[in-house]
Amino acid sequence: MDTLFDLTGKVALVTGARTGLGQAMALALAGAGADIAALGSTAMPETETLVRKRGRRFHALKVDLSAKFDPEAVIEEVAERLGGVDILVNNAGIIRRADLLDYSEADWDSVIDVNLKAAFLLSQSAARHMVRTKRAGRIVNIASMLTFQGGVRVPAYSASKHGVAGLTKAMANELAPHGITVNAIAPGYMATDNTEALRNEPERNAQISARIPMGRWGTPGDLGTAVLFFAAPASSYVTGTVLPVDGGWLVR
Repeated sequence: MDTLFDLTGKVALVTGARTGLGQAMALALAGAGADIAALGSTAMPETETLVRKRGRRFHALKVDLSAKFDPEAVIEEVAERLGGVDILVNNAGIIRRADLLDYSEADWDSVIDVNLKAAFLLSQSAARHMVRTKRAGRIVNIASMLTFQGGVRVPAYSASKHGVAGLTKAMANELAPHGITVNAIAPGYMATDNTEALRNEPERNAQISARIPMGRWGTPGDLGTAVLFFAAPASSYVTGTVLPVDGGWLVR
């Protein structure tokens, strides 16, 4: 049992790892023995310090996923610095809120580019690397409750997270013969920067909290076990799955 989540010798690339869910998942993977490459648009000194305290190597990549970037160069850089890429966690995401009738094309494009297009490009490049180097790789995408629901005032976010589920399943079908699994985690309502606006609206906050059977918003640490499960060698027969970690939100 002690080896089920052992990631010793593995390298994980986690996008959006500066704070919140991404940082928590990076630390969970590091705690299980993985070295961490963290990708973000700004520096991540806190994440680096916490990873190194766990005795793992760390490499930061400053990449703006909302702009044109070279995914092959990202994977090559991680491979050169840390020896390869065994695990990819596509966590980076943004949200733009506006009434449907007023939603701008610019906001639509920004959200789709970061949440869906970047995840596809990085997954494609990582998968090429995994196939070429004969790695039993793991790709973990971050979905949402809005993978299953429509939401209000967030059409691009909802569309992107529905797309993440479809992309996860499509990639799982094609990469399974190579021993690469592709799964997704769908966090419930989490106390992160992306949900700060919701949590600051007393009426909406109360409505959400009342519907969660566990009686609380989730915390970034609540995703630790899920990401370890999907990243672990022992989960090699699990692929194409979207796992809600939602405190019971969907079954209410």
